[in-house]
Amino acid sequence: MKGLSVAGLVAILSSGTAFAEGIVEPGARLEKIADGFVFTEGPATDQDGNIYFTDQPNDRIHKWTAADNKVTVFLEPSGRSNGLTFDQKGRLVACADEKNELWLVSLANKTHTVLVKGYESKLLNGPNDAWVRPDGGIYFTDPFYKRPYWQRGAMEQDGQHVYFLSANGKALSRAATGLVQPNGIVGTPDGRTLFVADIGDNKTYRYDIQADGSLSNRALFCNLGSDGMALDSAGNLYLTGKGVTVFDRAGQQIDHIDVPEAWTGNVAFGGKDLKLLFITASKGVYGIRTRVTGIR
Repeated sequence: MKGLSVAGLVAILSSGTAFAEGIVEPGARLEKIADGFVFTEGPATDQDGNIYFTDQPNDRIHKWTAADNKVTVFLEPSGRSNGLTFDQKGRLVACADEKNELWLVSLANKTHTVLVKGYESKLLNGPNDAWVRPDGGIYFTDPFYKRPYWQRGAMEQDGQHVYFLSANGKALSRAATGLVQPNGIVGTPDGRTLFVADIGDNKTYRYDIQADGSLSNRALFCNLGSDGMALDSAGNLYLTGKGVTVFDRAGQQIDHIDVPEAWTGNVAFGGKDLKLLFITASKGVYGIRTRVTGIR
């Protein structure tokens, strides 16, 4: 991994691609923040605007610090963590793919608690992305991507689903079925709507969230799947894969940001003002300033 100096940042800002319209801040350019990774994923933003993200093949969680624009290693090994998110108490929820678990990680001492080990006495496929709703309940996707480091057999669940873990951590249920390969997931700050990307069917759906954790009124949001997702304060949804594609509340595409990597894994808003769109894209992580304020 290689960090970015102030001089380097200035050089990138002077030479990168500019985006004059859409959600990007006028005159803003895509910057490479750091590189030297294998496959970056799972960005999640803390209360200070710092972003934690993963490099799953290297079994690390990294931290980007907003104050100095530097990237450091936060946790290694990390249970092969993939998607990350924060709960209301500032703890990191990690989709720990090594043993197909969901973890809760303390930032203070870097220890973890296993929240979920399986469903109905069978291994999960591999928790991939997660979102914590306002009351502390956790939704997570469980696609099956066979990993070279696994010491397990074939898929034990009867499909690839979305799960809900109650706020007290005692009840795990299936919240959404009938999907080919659910991946990215994010919900609205009011806890009423959940977006789920079915990357296996190249579609993204929206659901109404019920108090008991169940999901209802599934509706097609757009004909594009996604690896990861983010929302901004205007209700725009950011999908990833080939760069970053932005949709408005009605599911109409309003912008696209090209990223010079083979695959864009995920996105999150960071910085103290939450106006830096932080992009995890394979071997590098990137950022671009936006007109809009993001949502953690």
